[in-house]
Amino acid sequence: MGKLYNLFLSYIIDDKKGADVTMEYTIHPIAHIRTDFTDKFGIPRQSGLVPELTARIVFEPEYRNPEIIRGIEQFSHIWLLWKFSESKKEHWSATVKPPRLGGKVRLGVFATRSPFRPNDIGLSCVRLLRVEQTEKGPKLYVAGADLMDGTPIYDMKPYIPVSDCHPEASEGYTSQTKVHALKVEFPEELLSRYPEEKRKAVIGVLSQDPRPAYVQDPERLYGVSFAGFDVKFKVVGDLLTVEDVVPLGK
Repeated sequence: MGKLYNLFLSYIIDDKKGADVTMEYTIHPIAHIRTDFTDKFGIPRQSGLVPELTARIVFEPEYRNPEIIRGIEQFSHIWLLWKFSESKKEHWSATVKPPRLGGKVRLGVFATRSPFRPNDIGLSCVRLLRVEQTEKGPKLYVAGADLMDGTPIYDMKPYIPVSDCHPEASEGYTSQTKVHALKVEFPEELLSRYPEEKRKAVIGVLSQDPRPAYVQDPERLYGVSFAGFDVKFKVVGDLLTVEDVVPLGK
């Protein structure tokens, strides 16, 4: 099980007399997610980009009542609200530099999905694969998650197509970055070190180009930790070539 986190939310409001009043709330994780990512590097920048990624959600002891998720199996997708637990910072900034814009353009933090936010809250839409009832409570199996292993989950809600999907919505600056996929050359000898059910997922992760957009060194050897292995690769142009697959810890 991952670490336990509390989230403290505080903000200032005006009371009836015009004085500032500080309000503070505490919320606790209801669950943690188990994924194949032991490190931030390589995690898809948004949920759903690699649908082959699978994960399971394990509830905390006080939320293991089977009734707590009654009816959730009727939905194909759910929203997850979670904590950017590995984004270390002492202060937040009003502006950030989105990596997909080359790390040189500054935008307001609330105009981005940067993890470096005042309250460190992430939002992901994942596909619900199945619900499993166990002696230790219910577990949810999901696909397409963009979360690191052990990430605390604060809440979950059904995804409702009628209200949550807006095909007419404008996409802002993300229209410049959404088409960014690499061709992956993964030698069969190396790919076979993964179990068959993980192969499409690891190729999907690599095709999303884990590198920072401002790093374009064709000689540099990168490594992505995924499902028990460190995948070593280089990128030249739009071609990513896997050089080695090494068990983690060796």
